[in-house]
Amino acid sequence: MEGRCTCGAVRYRLTAAPMIVHCCHCHWCQRETGSAFVINAVIESERVEAEGIVDYVMTPSESGRGQEIIRCPTCRVALWSHYPNSGRRSSFVRVGTLDDPDQCPPDVHIFTRSKQPWVVLPDDAKIFPDFYPSPEGVWSVDAQRRWQAMMAG
Repeated sequence: MEGRCTCGAVRYRLTAAPMIVHCCHCHWCQRETGSAFVINAVIESERVEAEGIVDYVMTPSESGRGQEIIRCPTCRVALWSHYPNSGRRSSFVRVGTLDDPDQCPPDVHIFTRSKQPWVVLPDDAKIFPDFYPSPEGVWSVDAQRRWQAMMAG
């Protein structure tokens, strides 16, 4: 999968499928995106190949620990984020920046306690009012292995 910022100064390629795709409905993601939610494809950072110069911007988060958002320095589009729990080992790629975002529908909806009331989720969706308590039953076995290997490395 490939993606880019709006102006094209930064292009990137994912060299593997994401481990999981989150649709986050928290108020912080709503504010940061100017939308009702954000869709993030979670992947090992070593599997994201970027062309072009990027900016690393620390921004506040609900946890108080912040997140590092990687942006194009020209058009300022957010391309992916790093969160404190895994640092720069994992990247949460903004699915909307993929050339074909239809390839990454959400696997799980999180922080739905603050979901906009007009957003209707599919009946068969995995839905959590906050973050899910465990990857069991949410992540595939292969994805869990990949995450554990990434964190051990």
